[in-house]
This record gives sequence, C-alpha cells and structure tokens, in this order.
Amino acid sequence: MAEAPRTVPGQDLTIRPFGPSDVDLLAAFFEAVATDPAADRFHPHPFTPEAALRIAEHQGRDLYVGQFLDGRLIGYGILRGWDEGYQTPSLGIYLAAEARGQGLSKALMDDLHGRARERGAEKVRLKVYKNNIPAASLYEKLGYVFLTEEGEQRVGLLDLVSKGGGR
Repeated sequence: MAEAPRTVPGQDLTIRPFGPSDVDLLAAFFEAVATDPAADRFHPHPFTPEAALRIAEHQGRDLYVGQFLDGRLIGYGILRGWDEGYQTPSLGIYLAAEARGQGLSKALMDDLHGRARERGAEKVRLKVYKNNIPAASLYEKLGYVFLTEEGEQRVGLLDLVSKGGGR
C-alpha cells in the first residue's frame, strides 16, 4: 500500500514512509540514534545498517515513517504489530536532539494517529518509561490512558474512534 507524504501547514515539515532509496539516510540516522543517550528509552529494534535496509525495503502492513524538516531527517515513527496479526498497532517515535522541544513530536504523533485510523485501527498502543515525564505528559494530552505497567514502563492506549487521536 503506497502511503503519501504529508506536509504540515506553516512549516517545511514533511512526514512520509521510507522507501528503498532511503536506506543510506536511514542508516546514518540510526547511527546517531545508537549514540544518543536519550535513545536508551527507545528500543523497538536494533539501530543498525541491517535494520535500516530491512525497514527501507519493508513491504508489510507495519509502517515506518520519517519526519523531515527543511529536507533533513529529524524524526522517526513506527506503527507496528499488524505484520504479526495484531489489530492494535504499537506506536513509537524518536526525535533527534536538535528537534526536541519544538512541538514536532505532536506533529509526528498526529500523523501516525491519522495513518493508523486510515488503516482501520480503532486504538493505538504505546509504552513509556515512568521517568520519561515529558513524553508521558504529551501522550496524556493527546488522550492516551495509562491503565497498566510492564516493569519500568507504563502502557497507554488511545481510542482513535472516540478521542480522535489528534489531527
């Protein structure tokens, strides 16, 4: 299924799925993620050149998108679990250090919520470390409800049907 790039009004901000031509760009981004101390809270998969190749060439239902500001890759988002048969995808995002604190996380989350809704998801799931207060605060503002915990993480659900999930 081909996914269209989306732009954010008022900014040179584009969010689009990765494709085969993005493998080198994604591998370089993953190298930066792997050396970022804040990334110890984001570990959906290894951040290796092999993972970059697998994601850039991915053909399943799971979705991997890049957030580009002025043409530079500054964010990474995932919706996954569909390939394994789950109806509720798990969402994850990562923003480069220079992109944090500018409201760009919300734009990426809103985009992923919209894409999940377009693919028929009624809910989206995510995990956040209990000590990651800024992220948990954003997720709660977006409508996530945290009812369970798994170790040091809280598990949140967003009802895309009743809450709207942004946009």
